[in-house]
Amino acid sequence: MHDLTGFQRDLLTVIAGLDDPHGLAIKDELEKYYETEIHHGRLYPNLDTLVDKGLVEKGELDRRTNYYALTQRGKREIEARREWEEQYLETDSESAAVS
Repeated sequence: MHDLTGFQRDLLTVIAGLDDPHGLAIKDELEKYYETEIHHGRLYPNLDTLVDKGLVEKGELDRRTNYYALTQRGKREIEARREWEEQYLETDSESAAVS
């Protein structure tokens, strides 16, 4: 995960939260979060990078539409990232105990 861009990590997060989403569904979710248009020239090359790295699987729904799903490695990478982040982020109960 350390070699991914923030955008690529966001792609993984969206893919993890949806059931085998297609590119436009991923694009829609990211546009809601970023509050700006995500161009195809940004989306699909980054998805392909995640596929090439073995974090995401790409399959065909029909001739024009692909779906994306996390691989086992992608799931492990997200979990490892989450554990790493938790080292640095306090929860409300932890900060209340310290106060």
